[in-house]
Amino acid sequence: MKQIYFIINPKARNGYSLKVWGKVETKLMDDKIPYLAFFTEHHGHAIQLAAQIAEGNNEQKVIIAVGGDGTISEVMNGIAKYNNITLGFVPGGSGNDFSRGFQIPSNPEEALKVILRLMNEEVPSIDIGKVTMKDHSEHYFINNMGAGFDALISYEVNHSKTKAWLNKLSLGRMVYVFFLLKKLFSYKCTTIDLSIDGNRHILEQTWFVTVSNQPYYGGGMMIAPDAVPDDGLLDITVVHQLSKLKLLLVFISVFWGKHIHFKEVKTFKGRMVTIHSESSLYVHADGEDIGFTPLNIHVQTKTLKVLTRV
Repeated sequence: MKQIYFIINPKARNGYSLKVWGKVETKLMDDKIPYLAFFTEHHGHAIQLAAQIAEGNNEQKVIIAVGGDGTISEVMNGIAKYNNITLGFVPGGSGNDFSRGFQIPSNPEEALKVILRLMNEEVPSIDIGKVTMKDHSEHYFINNMGAGFDALISYEVNHSKTKAWLNKLSLGRMVYVFFLLKKLFSYKCTTIDLSIDGNRHILEQTWFVTVSNQPYYGGGMMIAPDAVPDDGLLDITVVHQLSKLKLLLVFISVFWGKHIHFKEVKTFKGRMVTIHSESSLYVHADGEDIGFTPLNIHVQTKTLKVLTRV
């Protein structure tokens, strides 16, 4: 069996991730499965830990992230440039969009059971997206990235204590709704210059652009219902020329993927995407704020081995 490494974010969902890890660890010990475990201590630490594991030697290894979408995104950013790592995930956060999109059970013991079974099968390689910012810094995403209103919401969520408070009430997913309503009526839309595989689109009064590798984001919203993580394409969703009140209706419909039927919602597929805007817009990758527009995005086709049931 390949060496198994766990990277655990003990702060995910106000410490709930530690309880998840406790159940996983008990199962590992009961089944006498050898492993090594590392705990993150600060933002970005999982990137460092994952890279160190990958660099240790060229042997094939499995790294399993225990936490939320931010945790698995950090681990993925740490191993994106290595080919000796297989990535797994035990959900322990509040959003867990990766586990939805890649069909990993929410129950810790069941998730581990699935992971151990998948390790003995042929592991598929999936696509990831690479974002290159104006300062030439690079960021990878496994779920999605966005520019505009949704990225502003992510920024507010990540810099607020409200999420922790709602997590205590088991309402962590509602934090996105809270900040959407808080920022909705003060947000100013802008014109987006969007290029997809060389085809240019000028989109006025744009709320946001989201580029997806799998369907879910924001704690269960099906932003890109047709997204497939291994088709070599990214799914682009643009919401523009929409009133504030109608945006609420569109927002409600996103949970079922029905927003794509509104005429103000444009969808595209492509391999290379460039986003420019009249004014600088917040940008997120897998829910983590990474800077501002302009930026370039390239799909990295079948780059990452992932333990998934998709």
